[in-house]
Amino acid sequence: MKKKHKKIIRFFSWILFIIYLIVMVYFLFFSEQFGRVPRDTYRYNLEPFTEIKRYIKYSKEIGSFNVIINLFGNVACFMPFGFVLPILSNKQRNIFKVTFLSFLCSVTVELIQLVSKLGSCDVDDVILNTLGGLLGYIMFCICIGIIHIFTGKKKH
Repeated sequence: MKKKHKKIIRFFSWILFIIYLIVMVYFLFFSEQFGRVPRDTYRYNLEPFTEIKRYIKYSKEIGSFNVIINLFGNVACFMPFGFVLPILSNKQRNIFKVTFLSFLCSVTVELIQLVSKLGSCDVDDVILNTLGGLLGYIMFCICIGIIHIFTGKKKH
């Protein structure tokens, strides 16, 4: 791919990434629909897979929509992070770096939710968000592989 095309892609990726971050901040900290209202008490779960199991076990009572939003939403919301990060920086084209940065970003979000008492701090969200970042990176690698097949170039 020509350098000019790479610069254009990187420029638009930055714009999309900034829009993505703004939308994420809204849904993670300000959306009343997702329970982002100030509370008097701290809400947290530090036991891995507790909430995931609860959502699966009580899916009929909770409702399919809420289960999908919580479980798959947490994965899906970090997939763009894992996909776009390697586009923005060649230094981030490493599965371990992207996974670690997804983990770090998720922990930061959960700690902000804990301290601000907006939403709940949940270790299961960290697990699901990190998985989402990893899946986003895998999708990035698949897309790069497809591009290289169609352009006939080898991966750098």
